[in-house]
Amino acid sequence: MTYEEWERSVPSVIREDSLWRVECYRLALFLADLAWKDVSTLARDRRTWRVADQLFRSAGNISSSIGEGYSRGTGKDRAKFYEYSLGSARESRDWYYKGRHVLEPSVVAHRLELCTCIIRLTITMIASERRTNRRIQPDR
Repeated sequence: MTYEEWERSVPSVIREDSLWRVECYRLALFLADLAWKDVSTLARDRRTWRVADQLFRSAGNISSSIGEGYSRGTGKDRAKFYEYSLGSARESRDWYYKGRHVLEPSVVAHRLELCTCIIRLTITMIASERRTNRRIQPDR
């Protein structure tokens, strides 16, 4: 599935939220959906059960932490949750690398690249929030 195909499949209730404007969130949500399938592949091999479990948790946590941080009232609070997201993105990249013996090489390469893109975007978001520390009212 391409990103464009996936994006069209996301329910409008999610796409209409202001959080959807955050590219890093969209990519992280995409990664979580891709990881769902990858975890199924990893779980078929007894040697990678633990990798599958850890990958499922870390990949799913990236977008969740961004969403939680986005809803916080100050830059300091947002940065804290974006840091959690950063940690989960790096952890996901690590688990994808460890799963390379079971997953297709092209899948691993794509997921490592996607994780790295999310990491870069998250670092930028953290730096921005630390600089501004502005207070906002979350959208409802």
